[in-house]
Order: sequence, then C-alpha cells, then structure tokens
Amino acid sequence: MKKILGSNIARYRKEQNLTQQELANRLNISYQAVSKWENGQTAPDLYLLPSIAEILNISIDRLMGCSHSFDIENDYEKRYNSDEYYWGIKPSNMCLKILELMPPTSPLSILDIGCGEGKDAVFLARCGYKVSAFDVTETGIEKTKRLAEKAGVYVDAFRANLLDFRLERNFDILFSSGVFHYIKPELRSEIFDNYKLHTKENGINVFNVFVHKPFVAVPPEKENRFNWKSGELFMLYHDWYIEDCFEKVFDCNSSGIPHKHAMDTLYARKV
Repeated sequence: MKKILGSNIARYRKEQNLTQQELANRLNISYQAVSKWENGQTAPDLYLLPSIAEILNISIDRLMGCSHSFDIENDYEKRYNSDEYYWGIKPSNMCLKILELMPPTSPLSILDIGCGEGKDAVFLARCGYKVSAFDVTETGIEKTKRLAEKAGVYVDAFRANLLDFRLERNFDILFSSGVFHYIKPELRSEIFDNYKLHTKENGINVFNVFVHKPFVAVPPEKENRFNWKSGELFMLYHDWYIEDCFEKVFDCNSSGIPHKHAMDTLYARKV
C-alpha cells in the first residue's frame, strides 16, 4: 500500500505542476518526507491524507488507489466469496502462447493485471516465471495466495485498481485477460503508454479486450463496461512487432445465462 500511495502522490503532484518542495511547504513538512513517500520508503501520517488530497485536488479514495468502480469491486467480492474458484483453475490458452513466445529458460518477470483468483498467475509461476499479480478484490488476492501456496510456488500478489495503479518497474511480460473493458476510453492512452514504457526490450504484452459488434447482444452482466472497437487494441501497438492478433466471437455462460462475446487478442513484442 505504501508503494501505491507514494506512486499516486508523485503522479498527482506532477499533474498539479507542484515540486516536492512546494507540496512540502503547503503541508509544513520537509521535502525529504515527500521524497520518502514517493519512493515507497515511508507513508504519510493518516492525519495528513485529507490535506494531501485537497492540495492534489483528488479524493482520499483516489489517492489511495481505490477510487473507481466500487460496484464492480463489490460484485466480484461476492463472486469470489466461496471455497470454489469462480473461474476455475485451468489456465487461459494465452498462457500457453506465452510459453511458446518467451519460454522461461532464464528468469523472466511477468505481471498479471487483474488476476482475479490467480489461476493464470499461479500456472505461470509453476512454469518457472517470476510472477507478480494484482486485482481490485481483497478476496481474489487471498485466493491467489492460497492457490500459490497449495501449488508450492510464490506469487507476489497485491491489491490495486488498474485505473489508478501505474507501473514503476519493468517486466519482461505483461499479461491480462478479460479486464480492460473497465478502462474508460479517455484513460486508455495513458495506461497503455505506461505499460509499454515499463516493458523490457524484447518483452511482450499479451492482452485481450471485449469489442463491440452490432450483431452480438449486450451481455447480461450488470457491469460498467466500456467495450473497445475492433482493432483499437492493435492500433495502440502499431509501433511494436505484432507476433499474433485475432478477433473471435465465442459463447459464454459466466452469469448463468448463455450469451456471446466478441474479443480481440494481441501478442505484441517490444523491439
């Protein structure tokens, strides 16, 4: 949490065109204290949070990285609040493609964005990758850790909201499945610029997104979805080498009501 909070203080401070010293002056503290917050070494005292949020012109929830989609968060907490795994424990076929494109013949780091209950993160850790993973749900992270422990592997699993969380270190592989429809169109460029920046040279991004098709009915889930346009994800990676990309329509029964989805899938390499 210290790292997420510090990262958000730095990001929103820069958006307000404030230096560390200027923020410190308005809080009546030293600039060294602000620097330590932003580096994740320490965290501000609780009584300072309202003042920091006011100066940065954001809410405390947003400062803490928990500002968006509480209905979605609560919905998934309910889905995951069971001993059973809502999505099962069989890994996505995308994980098998990762093994083909970048086999872990040497230590490779991977981040699973929106890991849910951890089925893919744990599978990749079992294959020999150094896996970090985050999700908006506390229950999902707890189940990810339990699944990893049962499998005898380690996953650096932590709670964060992809709408607020930004990468600060580099990974060989970024992976996400079935998550990005929660990103509003106006946030996509910033978020994906951050992902691309923090992908190592010759690393890959492996993502999918739900896309709008007039002949595919709106899914029954009551979620705050922002479907993508066909090819929109691919265009964000026009300057990378596209290992593979495709679009398909498939059947789904996740809500208990049979329906269809249209999805674009991308495997792109930074060269």
